[in-house]
Amino acid sequence: MNKPLSEFLNHIQIEEKYSLKTVDAYRRDIEKFYKYLLTENVLASDVDHLIIRDFLSTELANGISKRTLKRRLSALRHYFSFMTSKNYIKTNPFLLISSPKAQAALPHFLYLEQVELLLKKNAERTDELAVRDQAIIEVLYASGIRAAELVALTLQDIDFKNRIMRVFGKGRKERMVPLSRAAKTAMEKYQKDLRPVLLAKHPQLTPTAVFFLNDIGEGLTTRGLEFILRNIEKKTGDDVDLHPHLLRHTFATHLLENGADLRIIQELLGHASISTTQIYTHVTQESMKAQYDMAFPRNKKKTVK
Repeated sequence: MNKPLSEFLNHIQIEEKYSLKTVDAYRRDIEKFYKYLLTENVLASDVDHLIIRDFLSTELANGISKRTLKRRLSALRHYFSFMTSKNYIKTNPFLLISSPKAQAALPHFLYLEQVELLLKKNAERTDELAVRDQAIIEVLYASGIRAAELVALTLQDIDFKNRIMRVFGKGRKERMVPLSRAAKTAMEKYQKDLRPVLLAKHPQLTPTAVFFLNDIGEGLTTRGLEFILRNIEKKTGDDVDLHPHLLRHTFATHLLENGADLRIIQELLGHASISTTQIYTHVTQESMKAQYDMAFPRNKKKTVK
């Protein structure tokens, strides 16, 4: 790694307080550009708008999405501004380059049959943590709550009698989210059969009120939740790229497909703006078109003789 890049990464991590994940993404994007400059035998100090345009065209030709290019340009613009401030280069050529307009990616979701198969396979597990994992899947799918919202759930937030949870979203904004009967049953089983066992592994004067615990009796973290979902895939053999947002998208899409009002879905998801929720209308339209293409006889391709 060259000196300017090393200094820049230290700068954004220490002084600008960027997360390690973001710093690593910046590093990869900038190194990709440096590799391109190496193939073109161009120094960083000689980069101009023509070099940048050629780089963008090459990336597009290689199948890189406009969304990814937009992110890379942002990283490179920031990096070259830093190099300018440190007098490594005279001007920042990226200031003259506008980012390509990226189409909003439609959220990926699971079909109902996939969700049911995932739950069925997980229920067949015999290891100790299967009960907790079943409850996690049921809650994420039945409520659409975010990862951070799930790991923050406490015993006091859950009203089993009325099948409803108190959830604190972004900005600590509170909302009430219903639970399905299946989710309630799975949560009660976990609370009765496994949670006391996990709690005993981490004895403390005041037992934690956090509902979902890890295998040593501590409250889950969002990263720990992601790890659990990856492990569920390994243990069930069901490869669906399982992560919290996949089940959130699935929850919203299934509600919309079954006639739920968009405003209700907005409230359940905790979206501040209805425009954020409206992306799911595009998802259901795409699903509808795909099913139409498969089912309508005159829309099927005919073999030319």
